[in-house]
Amino acid sequence: MGNGDIRVRGLAARAGGWSARHRWAAVGIWVLFVALAMGLGSAAGRVDVKDSDQLKGETHTAAKIIEDAGIEEPAGETVLIQSRDGGPRATDPAFRAAVAEVVRAVDATGEVTNVTTPYDTKTISRDGRSALVQFDMRGQWDTAGERVEPVLKAVEKVQREHETLRIEEIGGASMMKTFDDAFGDDFRKAEYSAVPVALGILLIAFGAVVAALLPVALALTAIMATMGLMGVVSHVMPMSDTANSVMLLVGLAVGVDYCLFYLRREREEREAGRDAQTALRVAAATSGRAIVVSGVTVCVAMAGMLFTGIAEFEAMGLASLMVVAVAMVGSVTVLPALLSLLGERVEKGRIPFLRRRKRDGNGESRFWTAVLKSVLARPVVSVVVAAGALLAIAAPAVGMKTQNLTLDQEFGDSLPIVQTYNRVNEAFPGGSEPAEVVVRADDINAPEVQAALADFRERAVSSGASRGPVDIRLDDAKNVAFVYVPLVGGSDLDEAGASLDKLRDEVRPATLGKVDGVEAPITGQVAGSKDFNDQLVGSVAPVFAFVVVFAFLLMLLSFRSLTVAITSIVLNLLSVGAAYGILVAVFQHGWGASLVGAEGVGAIVSWLPLFLFVILFGLSMDYHVFVVSRIREARLRGRTTKDAITHGVVTTAGVVTSAAVIMVAVFAIFGTLSMQSMKQMGVGLAAAVLIDATVIRGVLLPAVMALLGERNWYLPKWLNRLPDLTHDEAADAVTGTSRTPVVEEGERVRV
Repeated sequence: MGNGDIRVRGLAARAGGWSARHRWAAVGIWVLFVALAMGLGSAAGRVDVKDSDQLKGETHTAAKIIEDAGIEEPAGETVLIQSRDGGPRATDPAFRAAVAEVVRAVDATGEVTNVTTPYDTKTISRDGRSALVQFDMRGQWDTAGERVEPVLKAVEKVQREHETLRIEEIGGASMMKTFDDAFGDDFRKAEYSAVPVALGILLIAFGAVVAALLPVALALTAIMATMGLMGVVSHVMPMSDTANSVMLLVGLAVGVDYCLFYLRREREEREAGRDAQTALRVAAATSGRAIVVSGVTVCVAMAGMLFTGIAEFEAMGLASLMVVAVAMVGSVTVLPALLSLLGERVEKGRIPFLRRRKRDGNGESRFWTAVLKSVLARPVVSVVVAAGALLAIAAPAVGMKTQNLTLDQEFGDSLPIVQTYNRVNEAFPGGSEPAEVVVRADDINAPEVQAALADFRERAVSSGASRGPVDIRLDDAKNVAFVYVPLVGGSDLDEAGASLDKLRDEVRPATLGKVDGVEAPITGQVAGSKDFNDQLVGSVAPVFAFVVVFAFLLMLLSFRSLTVAITSIVLNLLSVGAAYGILVAVFQHGWGASLVGAEGVGAIVSWLPLFLFVILFGLSMDYHVFVVSRIREARLRGRTTKDAITHGVVTTAGVVTSAAVIMVAVFAIFGTLSMQSMKQMGVGLAAAVLIDATVIRGVLLPAVMALLGERNWYLPKWLNRLPDLTHDEAADAVTGTSRTPVVEEGERVRV
């Protein structure tokens, strides 16, 4: 056709073309957008999720009663005084003297209030060798960890004076301080090391400093803009620190991926002999479109979290959705402008010892060419072996058990405070994490209310739900009472959960439930875990249905193939299932846990399965859309389906591998943290991405497509009325060398 005017179809192609021609304007608009978003977010401030909005059910009701009453619950602390082997009993003078010294020491710090002795509260163990001194920290609960150090030092001083006794402190404030000291730096190092790790891998992938910096710069600016937008949006839907961390992870992953896809295609076209501007047009029309399809699909997956009804999940979903959308827009607008500005200078900063990897013609990977040759020669065997292996890996997921991890499960015995926690639970089952009954009445001192409270205390023990002591604290001014019930079962959440059910279903209806106008929701760590699990179970079906159905529709509209849409969903579900199986095998059963520095804790943290499903389903679409788009492009250019599969997989293998290595490395960083829940998240995400980029995209996808042949592009006639969102632009069409050019409506581009 020669040089001339053709029309480019598709939003990504038009955006890329405009940005390349108005490069300074595109860059300026992006910089202005990022600065404006950050400024607005800083001015608006961030509204975080309230405790009362975290969950529905009784936990929510209890938090709401406390919030409406204007009561700020202090951080409670406990000092365990326990006789060592052969030491005095609680009734002995030496033991009593130690108790008195602890009381005086903590009281003298001026940081505590409501100090009680075990002789008043009856908190003496059955064997008479353990007792608890209890008190509250002054001031707000969330800052108590910053003020508890003088109290801890006072207790340590008493311990040094009593060698025959074990004197240890545990509570909300001391745990807060311990975790901040032990794991605050841990988290910060993980977040800070993610960017250098990604940059290092990009340097190896591109062999040039400028080319490696572009994806990282785009990802970081997208994250910065999203952080500002989160502040603005939080006034409508509150955010959280957890949502911020998830946004950073997702933003870095997709931001780097999208730029990597775009930049690799542009370089590939230039290596094929095209001039810089033509290469840029091809990248905009092909990889740009794949980025838009992938980005929209990921956004839909993240939106699934909005259906959980759990405020923390809703915040994570919205924050992730926003950063993906911002990264997608940046990749198809400012990236083409920057590439147009840089031209050949994108190769600046070549690293001498990193030679550009030689590929076969058209940027095809030699390794994946060899793999594909074997896969396509025996597609049936490849499908059976790969699918069978993944199903075997996924099999342990059938017995998945979820719960909020207890302190000893989360941290093992690595911290002294965990050992204290275990000793308290052994001596006083449930005493370290009692159920809390929040009682609200018109008159908390009314005779019938007082009688019901006394009856509740008695029946809580007689029913077998608690061994006592049951502590009742009144707030006369607010007409609220707090009843603390140590649950039989202690840190065993299954047994403690059964005790909680007795309180809720038997003891409460027979006592407090008989008094008109009294509310008595039961909360606490065990109750919170149960309510959280119940709510998650109820949200699984709507979230699953939303994500799968909308992802299916997007793939159907984007590729106009019923077969591609179905296989996309099935392969992604297989990838998620394999990730679940690895999690259960490693962290629930402990198989190979030592290899990742973990241990079998008997359960998967409650929030992780649904979180992993949404995140992995979205991120898996990155690779899938990119690979299938390249296969479809080759098929439209006249190649046979088998040749198109080979071409599509081997030409995208390099970029998919680079993107996967970055994701695996970043997620694996979180697998090195000390908290078991973070290890589970990091290992689950890293394993799933690795499986997805290799077994799924390198073996199963091409084998399945080879078996289906021309049926890959099947679309029933009755679906022809669906909107056409394909907007395909093969390289030949953009460069004007197509044998049968088709003129479509759209933007005119000089070629």
